[in-house]
Amino acid sequence: MNGMSVDVPEMEELLRPVPVARYGDDADGAARGGALHLSSLLPALACAIGHPTPTAVHRDPDEAHRKLGLPEVESAVVVLIDGLGYWNLAMRLGHAPYLRSLMNEPANQRPISTCAPSTTVAAMSTFGTGTCPGLTGMTGYTQRNPETGELAQMIQFRQAIAPRDLQRQPTVFELLRDRGVRVTSSGLPKFAASPLTEAALRGTDYISNVAPRDRVLAAADAARAPGLTYLYIRDADKIGHTYGWDSDKWIGTFERIDAQLALLRRSVPKGTLIVITADHGMVSSDPQRRIDIAVTPQLARGVAMVGGEPRSVMLYAQEGEDPEDIADRWREFLGDGAQVRTRAQALAEGLFGPVEPRVEPMIGDVLVSAVGSLTLVDSRTQTAQAMQLPSVHGAHTMLEMDIPCLIDLA
Repeated sequence: MNGMSVDVPEMEELLRPVPVARYGDDADGAARGGALHLSSLLPALACAIGHPTPTAVHRDPDEAHRKLGLPEVESAVVVLIDGLGYWNLAMRLGHAPYLRSLMNEPANQRPISTCAPSTTVAAMSTFGTGTCPGLTGMTGYTQRNPETGELAQMIQFRQAIAPRDLQRQPTVFELLRDRGVRVTSSGLPKFAASPLTEAALRGTDYISNVAPRDRVLAAADAARAPGLTYLYIRDADKIGHTYGWDSDKWIGTFERIDAQLALLRRSVPKGTLIVITADHGMVSSDPQRRIDIAVTPQLARGVAMVGGEPRSVMLYAQEGEDPEDIADRWREFLGDGAQVRTRAQALAEGLFGPVEPRVEPMIGDVLVSAVGSLTLVDSRTQTAQAMQLPSVHGAHTMLEMDIPCLIDLA
């Protein structure tokens, strides 16, 4: 396949797992990660606007700034497009003249890595704090609340620890604000004080607008003053989950997103840095490769609770059950259809980055990451709609893990 100016691998390759991305400034010898990681973007941007801001993972933000190739500016806008993975973008460039113009630049033909799992909860906190899920405590769409033993949903924080009690890392926005730097977010009103914003993206002056055009123009107006502006665009993910990322409706949404980005580019002051990224990519699910844990005795045995999401499952063992035994049963059943790790193995591999002791019990005893188009659902706790989403994410494949880092200077 070919995506205009970018050579796109065959889908079979895109649906294979990639090596674990490494965190931190000393990870540049790794196959993936280091400066080329979602966690490095805000530290690098803070450096670009003249306010180097170390984090618990990126203690030398100038290194990330240099390796990402960001120019030094007074004002920067970072745009995060939910669900617009690098390869999803590359395969649809014919519908996006502005993004296509950026992808024609060799420096922008370099994907960076998101975190594992490749899902909004984990990625937003990784992005906002410049750290990793092992420090933020935001490790999956659903995860165990160690205070109650219940399964917590981490978008709305249902049955969850309170946002600031759970996510204790300062955000890069907070660190900049506390040093007197202007930090502005432009987004939908309902996200202004949402639990996810409070946990992962707190510390900005939030400007609310309902209309996409108004949100873009508000971001452009904010960029007239020195500092950092954050613009969130959710529609690619929302439409992808509802209709499929390869649907005509998704393409129409993608075209509108491209128009919004072009408007931003026209509207910001000359000399403004624009960086466009995402939290994860998306894959098309296959109903023929959907497995319901609830009706599969070999998979349900010994499992007290199923967390995560259909592409990245976290299994919590029943009392007295050995996670190794659960992992062995799952490996035997799924074969090469998934990567199965115990928590100990995942932590040893650095899957979540450095992990605080308080976060460990939030992570499943066994972690299962889908390969190919497999999905793993649980009809005991999930709705029919949730089990049948046409496009999903969360696993460690190239299509889900690779995200754009597109740089433009107005």
